[in-house]
Amino acid sequence: MRPTEDDLQAYVDDQLPPERRQAVEAYLAQSPEDAARVAAYREQGAQLRSLFNPVLDEPIPQRLTLLAPRRRLVRVAAAVAWLAIGAVIGWGAGAFTGQQQAASTNFARRAAVAHAVYSPEVRHPVEVGVEQQEHLVRWLSKRLGADLRPPVLTANGFELVGGRLLPGDRGPVAQFMYQDARGRRLTLYVSRAPAGQHDTAFRYSREDGVSVFYWVDASLGYALSAELPKAALLEVANAVYKQLNP
Repeated sequence: MRPTEDDLQAYVDDQLPPERRQAVEAYLAQSPEDAARVAAYREQGAQLRSLFNPVLDEPIPQRLTLLAPRRRLVRVAAAVAWLAIGAVIGWGAGAFTGQQQAASTNFARRAAVAHAVYSPEVRHPVEVGVEQQEHLVRWLSKRLGADLRPPVLTANGFELVGGRLLPGDRGPVAQFMYQDARGRRLTLYVSRAPAGQHDTAFRYSREDGVSVFYWVDASLGYALSAELPKAALLEVANAVYKQLNP
């Protein structure tokens, strides 16, 4: 059986198992052409070894020994840079999210404070009363630069008392006040929404006994505050939202 080229190469490289080696030697003894070819392979290999083996014993040039660590250093520096960039991006995204959450929490707190300050007032709970509702709405809309529409909450047992203009951390703020037959009051705090914040989902906060539901709608932020149970205030918040988004 004639050996394959792989068998012949392995024979030249002295990599054949003994039993296969004997079979190849027996074949070569009967095939002068292949025997001559194998001999040429051996001669060629010997010449290559004699030519290049001395190079393996030469010392490595100093410029190459310096180059390798430098390349490793460059690779390490690049990896560290990418990690640093990733960390900065991650931190930046986290910081941005944290800033948004902080601004949102601060908005709810300011609404609760405004409610706590003005809702107990007996003689001056509002700056402009409901008898001047058209003037009140036009005035506050102009100051906030938006078309404000105080919702009608009669179905929820609350009537509009009036409203006032307040300072906010992003400019003017409108506060509308409502009262039910038992004298309980709730306030709707309206402000310009923080830049880049478009979360319309209701969020709940409780600040010193005042319950607050707050959300963002288009360019405005709303906060509904009252000293009411969470479920009762949520019912009113849903009524407010539906009227603002008919």
